[in-house]
Amino acid sequence: MADKSYDVVVIGSGPGGYVCAIRCAQLGLKTACIEKDATLGGTCLNVGCIPSKALLQASEKYTEAREHLKDFGVSVGEVGLDLKAMMKHKDKTIDGNVKGVEFLFKKNKIDRLNGHGRITGKNAVEVTGADGKTTSVEAKSIVVATGSESIPLPNVPVDEKKIVSSTGALSLPEVPKSMVVVGGGYIGLEMASVWSRLGAEVTIVEFLDRIVPGCDGEVGKAMQKILQRQGLKFKLSTKVTSAEATKNGVKLTVEPAKGGDAEVMDVDVVLVAIGRRPFTQDLGLETAGVEVDDRGRIKTDGEWKTTADGVYAIGDVIEGKMLAHKAEDEGVAVAEILAGQSGHLDPDTIPGVVYTAPEVAQVGKTEEELKEAGVDYKVGKFPFTANGRARAMNATDGFVKVLADKTTDKVLGVHILGAEAGTMIAECVLAMEFGASAEDIARTCHAHPTLNEAVKEAALAVDGRALHM
Repeated sequence: MADKSYDVVVIGSGPGGYVCAIRCAQLGLKTACIEKDATLGGTCLNVGCIPSKALLQASEKYTEAREHLKDFGVSVGEVGLDLKAMMKHKDKTIDGNVKGVEFLFKKNKIDRLNGHGRITGKNAVEVTGADGKTTSVEAKSIVVATGSESIPLPNVPVDEKKIVSSTGALSLPEVPKSMVVVGGGYIGLEMASVWSRLGAEVTIVEFLDRIVPGCDGEVGKAMQKILQRQGLKFKLSTKVTSAEATKNGVKLTVEPAKGGDAEVMDVDVVLVAIGRRPFTQDLGLETAGVEVDDRGRIKTDGEWKTTADGVYAIGDVIEGKMLAHKAEDEGVAVAEILAGQSGHLDPDTIPGVVYTAPEVAQVGKTEEELKEAGVDYKVGKFPFTANGRARAMNATDGFVKVLADKTTDKVLGVHILGAEAGTMIAECVLAMEFGASAEDIARTCHAHPTLNEAVKEAALAVDGRALHM
């Protein structure tokens, strides 16, 4: 006999897991959530999205005070850095979010089960606590939401002191004089921005010939130029072959991606940020009959059901973008399916954001993807230099780019490089959810003066009739 019985047991309390549990409880399902760590919230709230944004915001304000406020007629005198206070702000932000999830669990009467969850059979889960004691749990449905972990790099041993993952990069005790970031994706660029703003000389080493490979090519090139102006250095088409922690720092060996002479770089800190992989170890997947693909991702059908009856999976452990908001919406969809309703998430309307300054945001297809698919399309672009609010903010870097079907005018993708792009993309996501045309956006009245007017102008530009360019 099981020690406890539930309608739904969710394994993992990250954004996908805790949101799924909350929605299940709202729908009247008796729900428990298993978490192996001491705090709820998973990678995102504890060592990912939330703390990184706290440091990005703080470091951006530091740079603004040092370099840009004078342009607005604001004199602040000598600006100093208190790294301990900045880290305290980060920790306070984490604590507030984690406690918020705890409150929501209590409010919705969700049982929190502390320990490592492992599926032991049909409708059966075993929870092993830190003390080694086990609890058997019965569940009509099981949702795996265990997230992902940093991908290690061969011959580059992470010690979270001199050679760090994104976790260690969030808690460096002092600003390094020099840093190499291995990987030019979302995480690498964000953490590179933080430490560069605080005074480190940062070089980004990327195996591919471009940064943010998932972004539209034109946006990526423009973004790199802006980041170079901010002081970041780039070594593209370059691979890391080894790293050795020394008394004074790290000896990093790199060479051209296609082969060639090796180069040794002596730096204070190396950050490995080459991506993430699903966390599916020791979950009892084989015992339960849950199949995974060649990349370790759990196989699911169109409604997040795995190959095992009664077992579902969401978030980073399955195919698709590794984004917290994707996991959240999948968690809601699964909960509603389990309650006899219908759940849905369109993978083509999941936005992505890089929280550098300026930000990069996108939804839908890139030009490269449309060309590869042989789709005839039109392009409308509008620069922030022609936007009145952007001028008033001294934030004129970047542009908005709208891609629309050449025949139907349906919006196929939107790409924004500029201030507050992550917020601006929301109207574009909504437009695409409703199958809008570029003309639909163009004919929608936008408040003046706002940055979002650039979206309207880019939509007008699809038809060659931008008003302010």
